[in-house]
Amino acid sequence: MFEKKDIEQFERKGIGCQSVESQLELIARGFPFLELEAAASIGNGIMQVDESMCESYIKTWDNYCRSGHCITKFVPASGAASRMFKDMFAFLDAEYDAPASAFEKAFFDGIGKFAFYADLNQACLKNEGQDIDALIKAGQYKAVVANLLLDKGLNYGALPKGLLKFHSYKSSARTPMEEHMAEGALYATGSDATVHLHFTVSPEHRKLFEQLAASASKDMSRRYGTAYDITFSEQKSSTDTVAADAEGKPFRNSDGSILFRPGGHGALIENLNDLDSDVVFIKNIDNVVPDHLKESTITGKKLLAGILINAQNRIFEYMRLLDSGKYTDKQLKTIQDFVQNTLCCHGNTAGLDQAQLAAWLHAKLNRPLRVCGMVKNVGEPGGGPFLAYNPDGTVSPQILESSQIDLNDSRKKEMFTKGTHFNPVDLVCGLKDYKGQRFNLPQHVDPATGFISSKSKNGRELKALELPGLWNGAMSDWNTIFVEVPLSTFNPVKTVNDLLRPQHQPA
Repeated sequence: MFEKKDIEQFERKGIGCQSVESQLELIARGFPFLELEAAASIGNGIMQVDESMCESYIKTWDNYCRSGHCITKFVPASGAASRMFKDMFAFLDAEYDAPASAFEKAFFDGIGKFAFYADLNQACLKNEGQDIDALIKAGQYKAVVANLLLDKGLNYGALPKGLLKFHSYKSSARTPMEEHMAEGALYATGSDATVHLHFTVSPEHRKLFEQLAASASKDMSRRYGTAYDITFSEQKSSTDTVAADAEGKPFRNSDGSILFRPGGHGALIENLNDLDSDVVFIKNIDNVVPDHLKESTITGKKLLAGILINAQNRIFEYMRLLDSGKYTDKQLKTIQDFVQNTLCCHGNTAGLDQAQLAAWLHAKLNRPLRVCGMVKNVGEPGGGPFLAYNPDGTVSPQILESSQIDLNDSRKKEMFTKGTHFNPVDLVCGLKDYKGQRFNLPQHVDPATGFISSKSKNGRELKALELPGLWNGAMSDWNTIFVEVPLSTFNPVKTVNDLLRPQHQPA
């Protein structure tokens, strides 16, 4: 199947022949659907925290921040903004010249409210000799959009979301990257008065991110009294996956080389694994709000982090006891109750003797830990919290996408469509064991939880292999705690007009 030049290509990417063959077999075979016990809900896999306990967890987190541990905020930021402007690209290609759809009219009606308005106005003056108002008055709507999206103007259609101006302030405007910097200062500052942030970026935009980080750090440091340690990484080429043609053979480019594609955000488990941090916050780049609305976000983040530290302290205590070999049946029962009721992980342990039960509990506790915020379902597309069966027969909390669920099964479809909560990608992760050693995160990925997507290149159909998602199958073998957080903490920007919502406007 493979020629000498193919093997040389694999070696350059750091991918073995056997791995490529395995990927092609997966594309041909497909992935099995996951077996579900239930959609997680309040009292059945999702914690609901009352106000008094919330204060206690926040205090736990504040104390942890002063204890000398390393805390990092991890933000996947390579996503291009092209989808955010899909409707405006369509307008540029339309046969009509004036806004016709409700989306187009809303964009132009609210154009002065966008944080990038001043920059766009300058681009229009420079390239068209007229400002936005004059162009609109003359019916030159497409000239305005072209200056926003194309490289003759702001080039927003080709930039990543993290570099676009989202929010207006009295004397400035902030990008999502800068809002994440502000957030980090408010809940992720360690005892060294430093905020550690890590952004995963695409190679072509890394320099722009680095420049923004350098310039923004000065103002943010003065504003919040913190130092900033900002690092970047790119998705490793060794995590790219092979594409297959309609016959299941390697898809070849016009030059004969085999096509490899980025394996999706699940590949970032490698980047996360490279961080030497005790606790890591994970959040999407576009889920940010201006300062006057950050309070619920800060409270929510500290709540999740406090729950993580509380659970982690108990896990560490139990691990020391199990490793000592000096435990009673009563103590094992206490640990088992914690695994079943707090970590919501259960399996058939009937018939196990004391040593076997201790070994089972040890295996379940000795894993990375994540606490995931969940918001009430408001019909957003995407994944949700479930209690799912694992390869070893146990049941544990998992974040699943629709592609992982057999929606032809009426029972499972009902679980998915009537689930009470939604995954906003709001995670706090503990990456070290009780001895302070880092877990090897790729060992905790379930490789059977990827999916196959249909794509095309140069008019030819292809099948693409997507790796298990970062917070889906890539964290399948983690201990997981779901916690309800307010819907006000979830404010993503999926289209440019989302920036006109009150959540993204000045006070």
